[in-house]
Amino acid sequence: MSFLVRALRPLTCGLLLTLGLAPSAPAQTLTKADQAVFKPKYIKKQMLKATQWQLAHPKHKVTDWTNGAFYSGVFAAYQATKSRLILDSLMAMGTRTQWRPDRRYDHADDIAICQTYLNLYRLKKDRRMLEPTLAVVEKLRTVPGPEVQHNGITWWWCDALFMGPPVLVKLGMLENQPQYLSFSDTLYAQTYRRLYNQQQHLFTRDASYLWNVANEGKTKKESNGQPIFWSRGNGWVMGGLVQILQELPPNHPTRPFYINILREMSASLVRLQQPDGLWRSSLLDPAAYPGGETSGSGFDTYAMAWGINNGILDRATYLPAVQKAWLALDKVVGADGKVGWVQPIGADPRRDFSADSWEVYGTGAYLLAGSEVMKLKLK
Repeated sequence: MSFLVRALRPLTCGLLLTLGLAPSAPAQTLTKADQAVFKPKYIKKQMLKATQWQLAHPKHKVTDWTNGAFYSGVFAAYQATKSRLILDSLMAMGTRTQWRPDRRYDHADDIAICQTYLNLYRLKKDRRMLEPTLAVVEKLRTVPGPEVQHNGITWWWCDALFMGPPVLVKLGMLENQPQYLSFSDTLYAQTYRRLYNQQQHLFTRDASYLWNVANEGKTKKESNGQPIFWSRGNGWVMGGLVQILQELPPNHPTRPFYINILREMSASLVRLQQPDGLWRSSLLDPAAYPGGETSGSGFDTYAMAWGINNGILDRATYLPAVQKAWLALDKVVGADGKVGWVQPIGADPRRDFSADSWEVYGTGAYLLAGSEVMKLKLK
C-alpha cells in the first residue's frame, strides 16, 4: 500500500471535510473604490498591463525556473483575457525553445517550463509541443540521476513541488498514462515526509534547516527564536497544489491527500497574514521583515481563491483574507505594469527588496492570483 493511501486512512469518515479551517473572520466591507479592484474587467486590464511589461523586460534564459513560474502565470492571463497578443507571445516562446526543457533532466527547476508547453499543447494538439517533455519525464522515471544520488530524494527542496509535480500530472492526464501520476505521488511523498512540519503545517525549505549533523545538531532559527519557514517556498507549494488538483479526477485515490495539505497549509497561512494583507518573507518572524513580499503572497492568494472557487476552502473563513491580499497586491503594480516588492532569487527569507524590486516569478504569481480572484462571486 502506498504512503499516500496509508496517509489518507485517518481522513475517512468525513473528517476531511472539516480539516484545515481557521476560525471565521468577519467579511470585509469594501468601499466603492475597493469594489472596483475586484471587477473582472479591471483585473483583466491589470493582468494585460503586467504581462506586457514583463514580456518587454526579459531577465533570464527562457527555460529557467524563474520563467517556468512566469509563463504559468502568462498562460493563466491568456485564459482570463483571451488576448491574441499573449497567445502569440506564448507560441513564439515555445517555438524559440523548440518546446524543450532546460538541460538537467532530473532537476525540477529545469522542467518547470514544460507546464506551459503542455497547456499550449492542449490548445493546439501539435505533438511537437509535447514530445520533448514526454522524453524527459520518461528518462526521469527510468534513469536515476544526480539529484537523488546526492540528496536521497529527487525533489529535495520545497519549491520543487511547484516545478515538478504539475508537469508529471498534466502529462499523465494528457497521455492517459497513470504511471506518471503514480510516479509523481511517490516523489511528492518523499518530499512531504522529509520537509512537511506536522505541527506548523508548513514546509521547511530543505533539510539544511532541520536538525542534522551538518548543522552541529542545531535547527536554524529566526531572530525571535522561531524556526524558519520561508514565505515564497510555501507559496510555491500552495501554487503547485492547485496545479495538481486542477488535473486530478474527482475520484482519484490520492486527491484527498493533496486537498488535506491545501487545507492545513491554508489554515496556518491565514493566521500568519499581516494587517497590510501580505505575508512576510519569514512567516514566523514578521517583525524582522517589515516589507510584504509579492511572490509568496501572490501564490497564497491564488491558492486560497482557487480553494474558495472550487468549494475546498470555507468561503467565510478565507474570503476576507483573499480580499485583503488582493487589495494589497493591486497596490504593488506600478502604472507601467511592473510588479514590485518581489524578493530576489535565493533559498531563504531576505530583506533586500523594495517597491522597485521585481522578478519574473513575482509577475507570474500576481497573474495566477488575478486569474482566480476575478472568478470570486462578491456580494
